[in-house]
Amino acid sequence: EDQLNPFFEGTNKDITEENIQSRIRAVLLMALSNKFNKLLLTTGNKSEMAVGYATLYGDMSGAFNPIKDVYKTEVYKIAEMRNNTKPEFCLGPNHEVIPKNIITKAPTAELRDNQTDQDSLPEYDVLDDILYKLIEEEISVKDIIKSGHDKQWVTKIQNLLYISEYKRRQAPPGVKISSKNFGKDRRYPITNNFRDKS
Repeated sequence: EDQLNPFFEGTNKDITEENIQSRIRAVLLMALSNKFNKLLLTTGNKSEMAVGYATLYGDMSGAFNPIKDVYKTEVYKIAEMRNNTKPEFCLGPNHEVIPKNIITKAPTAELRDNQTDQDSLPEYDVLDDILYKLIEEEISVKDIIKSGHDKQWVTKIQNLLYISEYKRRQAPPGVKISSKNFGKDRRYPITNNFRDKS
């Protein structure tokens, strides 16, 4: 931060400073990956990738993302399932491997104190339903609102989905499991004056 203070003088702290933390962590993880010849995985899920809740050259840094095409609510279900079940053919411990507090604590980017994703997004069950309708089902904003979702949330989420395309283009590859994954099945221009914003 000291290096940037002369440039940032007179400005308020914002996401710029928050992203520095994520990018420094990425540099350290990439150094470990490089030194020990290991593949660095990223952990952004489909919900986060859809709305751009990821830092370029930060938590998006890595070579592969195993949960890239899995919505956040599905990630929780998979975690619970793994904690409760271990198929016979699988390696690893027979006990809980994902701490309960990881599953139950409020989702957060952890870039500032007391931050949660719900400071600026609806609960993930609502977000994922809206995203599923926009992405997988290609339902219009108008019809999603008619289905009972809040107009402000639907409009905001659709906007985030469009303006985050440039980040998704730079994301590492991952497993395709849904009917419409980012990259292969759903690609939009990275500039977004192509759409009607009225």
